[in-house]
This record gives sequence, C-alpha cells and structure tokens, in this order.
Amino acid sequence: MANVIVVGSQWGDEGKGKIVDWLSERADVVVRYQGGHNAGHTLVIDGTSYKLALLPSGVVRGKLSVIGNGVVVDPHHFVAEVEKIGAQGIDVTPEVLKIADNAPLILSLHRELDAVRESGNSGLKIGTTRRGIGPAYEDKVGRRAIRVCDLSEPETLMPKIERLLAHHNALRRGMGMAELSAQSLYDELMEVAGKILPYVDQVWRLLDEKRRAGARILFEGAQGALLDNDHGTYPFVTSSNTVAGQAAAGSGLGPTAIGYVLGITKAYTTRVGEGPFPCELDDEIGRHLSTVGREVGVNTGRPRRCGWFDAVLVRQTVRTSGINGIALTKLDVLDGLKELKVCVGYELNGQKIDYLPASMGAQAAVKPIYETLEGWSETTAGARSWSELPAQAVKYVRYIEELIGAPVAMLSTSPERLDTILVQDPFQD
Repeated sequence: MANVIVVGSQWGDEGKGKIVDWLSERADVVVRYQGGHNAGHTLVIDGTSYKLALLPSGVVRGKLSVIGNGVVVDPHHFVAEVEKIGAQGIDVTPEVLKIADNAPLILSLHRELDAVRESGNSGLKIGTTRRGIGPAYEDKVGRRAIRVCDLSEPETLMPKIERLLAHHNALRRGMGMAELSAQSLYDELMEVAGKILPYVDQVWRLLDEKRRAGARILFEGAQGALLDNDHGTYPFVTSSNTVAGQAAAGSGLGPTAIGYVLGITKAYTTRVGEGPFPCELDDEIGRHLSTVGREVGVNTGRPRRCGWFDAVLVRQTVRTSGINGIALTKLDVLDGLKELKVCVGYELNGQKIDYLPASMGAQAAVKPIYETLEGWSETTAGARSWSELPAQAVKYVRYIEELIGAPVAMLSTSPERLDTILVQDPFQD
C-alpha cells in the first residue's frame, strides 16, 4: 500500500478538504505537514459542514491525526478549534490527535507584527491572513522560536522568551509599537500550556512505527504549490514550502515512505490575495465562476479572483511536486458555458514560453495564450461515473490531462464526498 501526499496544484482553494476526507476513510493516519491555521478546509458529511483551519481532516472521522513539526501552531487557536468542532459532536482527544513536540508556536506578538506589516505603507501587499504565520516561521529559521516542547519546561522558558524579545522589541521600537515584557509572554504561554501538552508526542517516532506496522498514511498539505516559498509566485507566497517534498521534512518520516502524490486541481483557476494571475478574468465570465463556484475564502471570507484553467502553471507544479495523478474538482461550475478557454502557453516580450518565469517582473508581464474548446449545456453535478458526463466535458478533462502531463485519478462533481468518480485509488501502490 502507498502512503499518499495530497497537495494543491494551483494557489490553494482547490477543494483539498473534500478529497482528503474522501481518502481518509481509507487511511489509518492523517498528517498536516506545513502551514498554520490558514488551511481553510471544508468537509461536508451527511449534510453537516465542518470548517477546519489547523486540525487535520482525519479528526472528523476519528482517524489518528497528526500535526507535524513543519506546522506552526497557534496554541490558543488550537484550543478554540477543538472546542468548536466539539460543539458539533466531534470529540478530539489526545488518543486521536498528536502534535509534534518540535513544532514552533505562533504567539500574539507574531499576529501583531503580521498585521502591522500588512497594513504598512511599504507599497508591497502580500495578502497574508494576518494570523502570525510568516513571523513565526521567521523566528523558526532565526533559531529563536518557542516550540511546543518548551511548554513542558517552564523553569527554562524565561531565558528563551528574553532571547525572542531581544529581536522583537527592537522591531517593535522601529515600527512605533510598544515593547513587550517577558512576564506577559510567559503568562500567555502558561495560560494555555496545560491544554495543549496532553496532545504532544514524538511524531517522527510515531509515524515510523505506524509505517512499519503497515498503516496507510495520508499527508495533507495546506495552500497550493504556487504559494511555495521557493517555487511559487515569490514574493506573493506563503512562508513555508507547500510542494509535496515538504511532507517528509515537515513530519519526520523519510521520503522513501511516500508512494503517491495526488495533486488537487480546480477545473478553472482561482487565487486569494495579491500577486500575478495571468488568466484572471475581470468580466462577466469571471463573475459567473465566482458566483456559481461560491469563491469566498473559508476562514478569511475574502473573495477569490477567478480565471480560466492555466495548464502552464499546473504542468509546472506536476513537475515540482512529482505529482502522479490529479483530483479534478469543480467541473460542474463550468456547466452551461458555451465555450471554454485553456491557457496553453505564455507570451513574454514577444516570445512564446511554456513555463512560469521566476522573476517578479516577468511573472507580472506574461500574457496567456489560449485555445478555445466547445462547452456543454448538460449538467455534470453529482455525476459518479464517466457515462454520466457530457461528451464535451469528457473531452475537456482529457485535454487537460494531455496538457499537464498527468492523468485524472479522481473527478469531483460536487462538495458531497460521494459525488466522486474514482479512476485510480492513490492508496493502491
């Protein structure tokens, strides 16, 4: 049996929540390996909607769920989210959920710094969620982060806080913000320590034991590969690596344990926040995609920018994430459109190119080259077999496969988990 990584192949919001839930029924363990409480995964089960930001999707089905070391954890949000889904009847216990002891923490000072930067007058808006995720990753890389394991050693916590504040108070002075006392931060951490420590474990050891016992492990990514700090539309990216390779580093389970990479791919393209978007549509079609697709951020409430399917971008993420197959979502949003366009290349300074350039200037300057396909008037919503799809819809899917160089392993035709056409089970090695 293969252990499976689920990764977004665009800018996020591709529908990973439903697919992860669909796969989690076949999995024994579900792992979050990067990001913070900005995932925005929606799961619809028996008509009930569960909205998760930090917790792995497996908790809803009672599967062993793991928050890996590659995730930055806001302890107060963690407690609030556990209580929130507890009110919906999902009991999240330390037997069901584990948090890596070496995961960094998001603190109030991170949230404050994130908000001040995003509201500043630097002229460059990244479009962050202002939840402190970026600043927390900065402290991790700067070797001054407070980690989950530090909460269990309160007697050694104060020197670590003072080291952290030596950096942050200098920043705060420079930005006209009031300095923080070490005692206030210590009190903030001690307030929540007892609520999070029961969930803490050596995740790398646990996952290795599960792998050796033959468990099926599902790795759940947040955001999308185009927001990767190295391979995305830099600097309009997130602060972690979102490509599939991060699953190993962000969980402590070696890369040889990975058997299949599933790229979640929307049948058109959306993006939240700032940054280049070559296929963006600021017209009636764009508004149609936004309305029919209900393109609003799950946790942020921000409207998503919409455009035609960009095969250049997805083909590139197929390569950078080693995607074996894709789960194509929201095909039904295209129902009723007379014609569809697909971006098959870019024009840059009069030259045709087949990739997304690395530089910020070139990314902003590329122009899409489209090919036009005939649309379909019949509905694809709720289809559970290829025979239920209109011929032109099948043709559209096959053309996407050809352009991106990866087959469709799963086809999602509505938010309901059973409205899925399975072509290849990713768990079958």
